[in-house]
Amino acid sequence: MGGSVSCCISPRESPKNHRIELELEECPFTAEDVSEDTGTYLQHISDRELPDGEKNAPSSELYRIYLDKLDSLSELAHEANPSDHPKGTTLFLNKSQTDVREKRKSNYMNNVSPGLVMRKYSSCSTIFLDDSTVSQPNLKNTIKCVALAIYYHIKNRDSSRTLDIFDEQKHPLSRQKVADDYFAVNPEHKLIYRFIRTLFSSAQLTAECAIVTLVYLERLLTYAELDICPCNWKRIVLGAILLASKVWDDQAVWNVDYCQILKDIAVEDMNEMERHFLELLQFNINVPASVYAKYYFDLRSLADDNNFGFLLEPLSNKRAQKLEAISRLCEDRYKNLSKTCLRKSVSADNLGAVKNTKAILS
Repeated sequence: MGGSVSCCISPRESPKNHRIELELEECPFTAEDVSEDTGTYLQHISDRELPDGEKNAPSSELYRIYLDKLDSLSELAHEANPSDHPKGTTLFLNKSQTDVREKRKSNYMNNVSPGLVMRKYSSCSTIFLDDSTVSQPNLKNTIKCVALAIYYHIKNRDSSRTLDIFDEQKHPLSRQKVADDYFAVNPEHKLIYRFIRTLFSSAQLTAECAIVTLVYLERLLTYAELDICPCNWKRIVLGAILLASKVWDDQAVWNVDYCQILKDIAVEDMNEMERHFLELLQFNINVPASVYAKYYFDLRSLADDNNFGFLLEPLSNKRAQKLEAISRLCEDRYKNLSKTCLRKSVSADNLGAVKNTKAILS
């Protein structure tokens, strides 16, 4: 049998532990210096108490509950800020539904035809087209729909909460004397339309700017918890147009230029109103494409509900040729883009082949 040597050293007497003990003895800190009462300790996730109904739930169930809570919070956010999220219904469409239901109920009770706009359908001989699209809306119809949305905001408002900066009684837009009941009577749709149309026509603004104006207006009402009413609707609309024109148009109109339209208002007043508008929006001037598209189609729905449909015109030869030219142009661009991508891929393959070749050193 071969001899074997066994060395029995207790853990207490091991060289490593002995070295650690010496380092601890040389440490200048004492037990009083590291007492439990010193310092702030963060609570671990495992130490947090769960609700009684979730304590004994499995991990998958807890994850489902967590997702449900996130969905509910997300839905509340969509409802609270429809100008920020594409899923939330616009405020003006909700405001208008009250009148739409009343009109339908009244027509049903009185056996009156709703008087819907006669719809035109395309056939083999005639094709009807709408000149308003989400990328290029019709200016006149869009402004009419935006004015109608503001009209329903004023008519079906919850209260008359406002701020001094938007109060026309304290900051009048005109020196002319207004009627005594001007601030107590809701403005008509035609009056709102003429006010917006004048600003857009003089500043040469686009229809897309009108949709962005409505987005900013509803965002202001939501963020600042205001209501648009007879005493503030002009200044709120003016502030939204000022901001939308500067954000949307590359060459916006200066505030001083609007004084040529509203001759009795000072440029300092317009600047101050614009600053307050931005602060109330929390400088959130971003309008996602999904939100823009939602407002466009909701405006079309508002027009249909109020028997104000976008006009359809038969397709003429001139317009058909124009559409055909645009289609060919897009097709050519697509082909050129495909060829460019193909060339890039081929050049990348060649580059890989070059990398694998042997270098010749002289």
